[in-house]
Amino acid sequence: MSSLAGKVAYVTGAARGQGRSHAVRMAQAGADIVAVDVCEQVAEFSGYPMAEPADLEETARLIESEGRKVLTRQVDVRDLAGQQAVVADTIETFGRLDVVVANAGVCNWGRIWEISAEQFQETVDVNLTGVWNTIKATVPAMIEAGNGGSIITVGSSASVKAPPGCGHYAAAKFGVVGLTKALAVELGEFGIRANCVLPYGTNTALGNDTSMYKLFEQYPTYVYSYPPNLLETDALVEPAEISEAVVWLADDASAVITGAQIPVDKGFLAR
Repeated sequence: MSSLAGKVAYVTGAARGQGRSHAVRMAQAGADIVAVDVCEQVAEFSGYPMAEPADLEETARLIESEGRKVLTRQVDVRDLAGQQAVVADTIETFGRLDVVVANAGVCNWGRIWEISAEQFQETVDVNLTGVWNTIKATVPAMIEAGNGGSIITVGSSASVKAPPGCGHYAAAKFGVVGLTKALAVELGEFGIRANCVLPYGTNTALGNDTSMYKLFEQYPTYVYSYPPNLLETDALVEPAEISEAVVWLADDASAVITGAQIPVDKGFLAR
């Protein structure tokens, strides 16, 4: 029996990578999907290209191939009004909203005192303010529906173990954990849960960004802050492996879990 049958899930950064994987996996579990992604080259400081409209179209095709309905929208998570409009469309189309996966994020590199104000702001705006925008846009509809629900934010191992070379990224991801923990307390009375997954070394465009190597060439001792994982040290974590944790948190099987941080990192944080 499908664990998410009859539910609707809203996923940001859904055009590819983790977002696509989470969306498709939840569709396989029975959910209809709202897939949101900016699909433009808006991250000036990231060393890898952003998703394109064709990527979001492919996500929609994969969801539909699972026999589920999908609503796609090209929206930047920094655009609060844009996300609120998508939520209004979601309720009009599906009549409900049960699961939110705040996944969209960017990463770039540089020492804290050497990056520009613009680089710092872009990272925080997407990775932290973007999550807040997603929460602000979706939570009122979930409360009004009275069906409870589950919010899953995508943090990082850098949410609890700040690495050198991306302190601004870590600051934003630390903020995501704090936001999620506070949200769990505030939403408990409505039966809505909030949890955060903490990936590390993921096989996505972000996780394969080779621009970080330049930083290691300049500051070779930084490498020691990125030790091998405890499991399968020759491979990055696959998005599909993280999606299993996301589906579990979305499902009623995790009904007593809220305010938690779930590492999906092959043991990186255990070192």
